Amino acid sequence: LYDSSLTKYPYSEPWTSDHYNHGYSENVGRKSHVDDYSTWDIVKATQYGIFERCRELVEAGYDVQQPDKENVTLLHWAAINNRIDLVKYYISKGAMVDQLGGDLNSTPLHWATRQGHLSMVVQLLKYGSDPSLIDGEGCSCVHLAAQFGHTSIVAYLIAKGQDVDMMDQNGMTPLMWAAYRTHSVDPTRLLLTFNVSVNLGDKYHKNTALHWAVLAGNTTVITLLLDSNSNVDAQNIKGETPLDLAKQRKNVWMVNHLQEARQAKGYDSPGYLKKLKMDKEFRQKIMLGTPFLVIWLVGFIADLDIDSWLLKGLMYCGVWVTVQFLSKSFFDHSMHSALPLGIYLATKFWMYVTCQSAILLNSSVHLPFATVHLPFLLNSVCLFYNFGKSWKSDPGIIKASEEQKKKTIVELAETGSLDLSIFCSTCLIRKPIRSKHCAVCNRCIAKFDHHCPWVGNCVGSGNHRYFMGYLFFLLCMISWMIYGCICYWRIHCATNYTKDGFWLYLTQIASCSPWMFWMFLNSVFHFMWVAVLIMCQLYQIAGLGITTNERMNARRYKHFKVTATSIESPFNHGCVRNLIDFFEIRCCGLIRPKAIDWTTQYTIEYDQTSGSGYQLV
Repeated sequence: LYDSSLTKYPYSEPWTSDHYNHGYSENVGRKSHVDDYSTWDIVKATQYGIFERCRELVEAGYDVQQPDKENVTLLHWAAINNRIDLVKYYISKGAMVDQLGGDLNSTPLHWATRQGHLSMVVQLLKYGSDPSLIDGEGCSCVHLAAQFGHTSIVAYLIAKGQDVDMMDQNGMTPLMWAAYRTHSVDPTRLLLTFNVSVNLGDKYHKNTALHWAVLAGNTTVITLLLDSNSNVDAQNIKGETPLDLAKQRKNVWMVNHLQEARQAKGYDSPGYLKKLKMDKEFRQKIMLGTPFLVIWLVGFIADLDIDSWLLKGLMYCGVWVTVQFLSKSFFDHSMHSALPLGIYLATKFWMYVTCQSAILLNSSVHLPFATVHLPFLLNSVCLFYNFGKSWKSDPGIIKASEEQKKKTIVELAETGSLDLSIFCSTCLIRKPIRSKHCAVCNRCIAKFDHHCPWVGNCVGSGNHRYFMGYLFFLLCMISWMIYGCICYWRIHCATNYTKDGFWLYLTQIASCSPWMFWMFLNSVFHFMWVAVLIMCQLYQIAGLGITTNERMNARRYKHFKVTATSIESPFNHGCVRNLIDFFEIRCCGLIRPKAIDWTTQYTIEYDQTSGSGYQLV
């Protein structure tokens, strides 16, 4: 409950329980309160939501526009305590929706906003309250919502037309307040999605949002702002950059991250490197190309006909130095996606080169065309096709126009459903069931399984089938490579596993052809993780009817029944039907899969019979 101690709400400190002392009561019938409300004055009755007592006093002649001794109206008390029925009643009796009150001359909407009552904000706006009005401290409602981390209210106010870059009388934007006061990803992330101006300076200090985040030691927001290309060299009125402020505060984390951001933009590099570092496409090519170079050099150096291991060791040191230089000069935060993809492409490339030059086209290695060459060729075509579809096709991105996003926010807010569990504050969309926001791709994906760095894309409703095809044909390709290596050693290496034993055989094949042995090690490594992954995927698809994300986070979703040993999924319709639906198997009208658009499916209730379930006729 909020009483007269709140008439001058705090401006520089977060709102805490110290600012009220009468307790908040949702259940006015609790025995801890006085049973007889007939003696309560109208202010106390409003605070506790005693509708009948309030109506009795108003009908007896109490003026609903009359402020109390603290200059606070009944509408203020109803708003800050989220008494929607009383707000409707008082306004019907002539209460002014934007009447100023309290020591800070705030409207009821300011009070409701500051406390985070979205339903009350919606109600007051329906009655015509103006969210752009400023309080005694110069803040409008969107600034208050940003200060106190009320993301849903920020989204609703912007969707209703408030300027995302609106400055208060102190020259502060909502983004600046969020960076300075809210140490969480939202509402900063939401404001960035609304294309806020990240490099604006405030009116008096010329501090950007990044300056304010550094001043507050807000590491979460600093990361978000750097990812949004905030100017790390922006200067305030004193000529200080965010890095200067971080050094003044002796914060090692902030200093390191700001310096890394400068280096990534090439600010601290020689002229010839700066231009290359600023080229995002060039950096991407370096990150993708480095694995090609490293895999080749490791095998090439080992395969050199040089007896001196010291010389080879120096060569490997040179490779290490080169990689360190490239990583520090050109690698950025996207390397977590680019490097695994580069490793896969490089491994596959050198495997194909080796397989073609040393095995398939080697006249001394006689392999039948019909049982080896032709299947290998067909497998390669299928592998390239499924990899390309997994890599470049739409995984199920949930899209919406700017107008649709704002409409969704308003609809959810006005129906009491603007909950961050079903609303994505980054994509500004209502999340369909089974969807998830991918932190790597920064997109919401329908029927999200996981983000796969090996294909550089998310795996979702749009490409999951191709991903399974990719895994299957990749496993076949690796198996052929391992078989080819064994055939090569059988002909070119003077050793026999049966006679020599494991360790002697291993040293003989490694010294016989170091390059081939290097390719064999790569093949075995990739065979193991691909085999495990494909078995895990098949078990989830056929046996459980769930995705990887759902299996990992089942306890977070209400529609799953989780026990210590099992997960019961509402999407599990039996092994055969699960496979038919997943792979969309059709057979002469006898078998038909269920067709569901997961980008627009918001509940677990969908038609499982009409033209969608598979049938055996």
